Amino acid sequence: MNTIEISNLSKFYGKSRGVENIDLEVREGEIFGFIGPNGAGKSTTIRTMLNLIAPTKGEVRIFGMDSVKEADKIAQHIGYLPSEVFYYDDMKVKDLLNYSASFYKKDCSRKIRELSDLLELDLNRKIEDLSYGNRKKVGIVQGLLHDPKLIILDEPTSGLDPLMQQKFFQLLLDENQNGKTIFFSSHILSEVQKLCHRVAIIKEGEIIKLQDMATLKEETYKRFTIDTGHNLSDVLSQIPGISDLYVSEHLYRFIYKGDLNPITGLLAGVDIRDILIEEPTLEEIFLHYYEREE
Repeated sequence: MNTIEISNLSKFYGKSRGVENIDLEVREGEIFGFIGPNGAGKSTTIRTMLNLIAPTKGEVRIFGMDSVKEADKIAQHIGYLPSEVFYYDDMKVKDLLNYSASFYKKDCSRKIRELSDLLELDLNRKIEDLSYGNRKKVGIVQGLLHDPKLIILDEPTSGLDPLMQQKFFQLLLDENQNGKTIFFSSHILSEVQKLCHRVAIIKEGEIIKLQDMATLKEETYKRFTIDTGHNLSDVLSQIPGISDLYVSEHLYRFIYKGDLNPITGLLAGVDIRDILIEEPTLEEIFLHYYEREE
């Protein structure tokens, strides 16, 4: 079953493109990564999903319901953390969270306490006295206090220190273990690599790749590091599929896409002191797809 279904979604701001012809399905119970640089269309997609802005064309269905016609019903079961959070400065944290909780048809007091304790958030402080990182914690609690079935996160870790980021990641994993679906939008690729089951790569408002994380990393890409006293430039020039070649004295590093047999065969006749073949990082794969689409 799909929690999110996006069909032929486009959003234009006058003549400026927001997103165009987005087709996307997010399965119930998965952590779905949505990656791309700033300005690629991630936030526009999310805001359209949440009915915060109207689509130019296309449709979004969440929990099987139309995101425009049934927005109020959907909102009861969605937790949303925007990339930037803004609050009334003179409110206390607890008053703000209690006010947010009043929109939901349940008692959220226990969840507020649990999340605030986990994130080390002082409920009695005023918003104006909080650092940017602590305001982001308020946003996290606000997004999760009603125990939503779907959690939508737009660049969620900005402002959090590394230790708090790890707590936040563990919180998301725990929520996912409890059956929650998570839509995780970020330009920080290491975050997506740690958490997500599948990932969509968006560039200039269009999806250019959609794949499960394991396949994306393992399908045919390998990172080679070769230590040799020989000049390998002539050998490597015969091998299609090599990119990002870096040479430093006796070391050769590159990304290879393709069958391993041809490259290992060509290297068999070369005196090699050491060779390391690794899975590339998500960032290296991401850059590959962006460069390929240029």
